[in-house]
Amino acid sequence: MSSRADVVIVGTGLSGLVAACELIERGKRVILVDQEPRASLGGQAFWSLGGLFMIDTPEQRRMRIRDSLDLARQDWLGAAGFDRAEDFWPRAWADAYLNFAAGEMRSWLHGLGMRWFPVVGWAERGGGLADGHGNSLPRFHLTWGTGPGVLDPFLRRVLAAEREGKVELLFRRRVTRLIGDANGITGVEGEILAEDGVSRGQQSNRDVVGDFRIEGAVIIASGGIGGNQELVRSAWPVERLGAPPDQMLSGVPHHVDGLMIGHAEAAGARPINGDRMWHYTEGITNWDPIWPNHGIRILPGPSSLWFDANGNRMPAPCLPGFDNLATLQHICKLGHSYSWFVTTQKIVKKEFALSGSEQNPDLTGRDIGLLLRSRLGRLAPPPVEAFKAKGKDFIVAETLEELVAGMNRIGDHPLDLAHLRSQIEARDRELGNPFAKDAQIVALRQARGYLGDRFMRTAPPHRILDAKAGPLIAVRLNILTRKSLGGLETDLNSQALGRSGALIPGLYACGEAAGFGGGGYHGYNALEGTFLGGCIFSGRKAGRAA
Repeated sequence: MSSRADVVIVGTGLSGLVAACELIERGKRVILVDQEPRASLGGQAFWSLGGLFMIDTPEQRRMRIRDSLDLARQDWLGAAGFDRAEDFWPRAWADAYLNFAAGEMRSWLHGLGMRWFPVVGWAERGGGLADGHGNSLPRFHLTWGTGPGVLDPFLRRVLAAEREGKVELLFRRRVTRLIGDANGITGVEGEILAEDGVSRGQQSNRDVVGDFRIEGAVIIASGGIGGNQELVRSAWPVERLGAPPDQMLSGVPHHVDGLMIGHAEAAGARPINGDRMWHYTEGITNWDPIWPNHGIRILPGPSSLWFDANGNRMPAPCLPGFDNLATLQHICKLGHSYSWFVTTQKIVKKEFALSGSEQNPDLTGRDIGLLLRSRLGRLAPPPVEAFKAKGKDFIVAETLEELVAGMNRIGDHPLDLAHLRSQIEARDRELGNPFAKDAQIVALRQARGYLGDRFMRTAPPHRILDAKAGPLIAVRLNILTRKSLGGLETDLNSQALGRSGALIPGLYACGEAAGFGGGGYHGYNALEGTFLGGCIFSGRKAGRAA
């Protein structure tokens, strides 16, 4: 089975759809291929919370946030820590994205119909130094409609073009080889997989029923390696992060397998920064899983106490919502696969959110009434309460004695009640006056100074052992695989580079397959909202150049 197009896009996730929209505007004949069924159209972005990193927006200004390109660049470069010769293109991409995020990004997306929740989130608050990792201020713009709301304007344009015969969408097509010659890449070959009626995100079969070949320039938009734990472990930077845990949850579907990056490398493309990755430390086992080993991330406010598996309080900057990579490193270098939150119902009600469009039906459904009832009601949002009741990582108890007994039932490292109590009581004593040396309490009070946090994300400070704030809640937090920060090296037009540094004619890469731009525009750390933002930006670049 053979066909021809001006451009073949491998992957029907966000970056591939954005690239397709740009190609349609240029009048190009486009074929998109994907190994999954049509039910998974939209890829990983569908499951996302829909956050976008943007700079100096009306939403920020309405919340009294004074952002600037210079401050955002300081934060980005402090987080990235670019220190390699191969960081030339990633750094150029970082600069280009910052200019985009401070310039036309919001107006362009707004013109496409995208809207944002009025409260700007303050994600990844950093490690303590002005020129180090972290966001100095809130920049996480939550799209109204979450991940599906981000996809919607691009999906509508692609599906309309499909009906008009301008675009062809071919599902159950697994690319296994890029074809070409000394003059560049001229198409793809692969296997046709058997039809499968699984729902979105579920593991589909890999039964081969035929083969295919499509000629044309190629854009690789196939995602990263987060669903392939074998590749994650082989790329894991043991010296920098410690050994990978024996057990990890998967934060992305099974089909996010990273194999297309290997096929591109076999055709001469150059993957770089494969040891840079972004895995979360607040993973909980999904009680109602969609894909294998399915984990959900808790998006915590700043108040829960964080303990390692031995029951020792985590040191700053390993605080909830502050420095993800430092926390991952701390846990892994201790040789643990999990840690603990110890918190209260009062904190959980105000501060626990869950990642994913399916865990936020109010925001995903753009339902203001449901939003007010679920976020400002007597209990935590219903999806959080469901995890409290059904999740195997949650312990709920009226007393600390009962809580620790429950933690010891599900944990591998016995916890000492007296040791845990002494640390909690020490923290609680610091709330007795407006002064404190406890870094988390200082951070908590600063968070309450931001109107958005006070209103939506930060509980009034109180003693953990105050019975009126109860019941007590402990959460076992697992490592959750998620994002590749490295990828195929590209220039600023998303064109792939070979091992010699020369451009490869006919081959482009975007989204996570390109490390969201250039082969790793985050460097070592992400500031959040930059994954979807990078998919949009690099997909647009690829579609305008291919």
